Amino acid sequence: MATSCQIWRPDRGRCFKTYGIIIVLFMDLVLQCVDGYLSSPHVGQEPPYSRDAQHGPVITSPVVPAAASVTPADEESYTAKCPSGGLCSRLPADCIQCNYQHNCTYRKPATFSCKPKKGVHCIGESGHPQTNFSLSISCQFCWQLDPSEYRCSNSTNCMTVSCPRKRYNATCDVLDHVHCLGKRRFQKRLFCNWTGGYKWSTALALSITLGGFGADRFYLGQWREGLGKLFSFGGLGIWTLIDVLLIGVGYVGPADGSLYI
Repeated sequence: MATSCQIWRPDRGRCFKTYGIIIVLFMDLVLQCVDGYLSSPHVGQEPPYSRDAQHGPVITSPVVPAAASVTPADEESYTAKCPSGGLCSRLPADCIQCNYQHNCTYRKPATFSCKPKKGVHCIGESGHPQTNFSLSISCQFCWQLDPSEYRCSNSTNCMTVSCPRKRYNATCDVLDHVHCLGKRRFQKRLFCNWTGGYKWSTALALSITLGGFGADRFYLGQWREGLGKLFSFGGLGIWTLIDVLLIGVGYVGPADGSLYI
């Protein structure tokens, strides 16, 4: 009986060691998810205007912008990018003044009365100069436009690979040729979406071939985990297999929080 115990206990110890490594790695994944959830106050929430845009007409009180005095410096800034002698309906938004009425139906065509700004000259369809013309656009505010019709600032300070995905506050500007209601510069909360040049295929290949020495973690900039894998021989192979799976599904990414290319 004593001999059998001496044979059994070392095996049981190795088994407990294996299970312990698996449990520690699993707890690490759970804690990362919980930390990401608690640090993201807007998880599962869309900006209020995104939900409102899906329901019926956008109706508010009619607003007519007051004519503002134009300084010579302001006039020079917009006339430099306004084509002279072109069609009035093709002028960029910064070159015209329109009396936008906000009591139109969302995404329905609406026609507004416009005129070129001071110092801007344009012609109508007939080829004659015009000082007043009608502009037909889709009734929607600038922040309701399709993402292809505006450009937003990008952030390199947020984590793109996280559980759950994180957002950042972006400043967006509507393209010159696009006409819309409201302010042409607005704020939006966008998902973190930038890359630091790390390749997913390279990370996966290193994880499969040299993962036992931590080469995949070193490549991704995670040198602490790389040293841990190096001196534990890939967690006796278990950590290596787990990393192959995590990198394969994209859960483990670059240390700077960027996306793979």
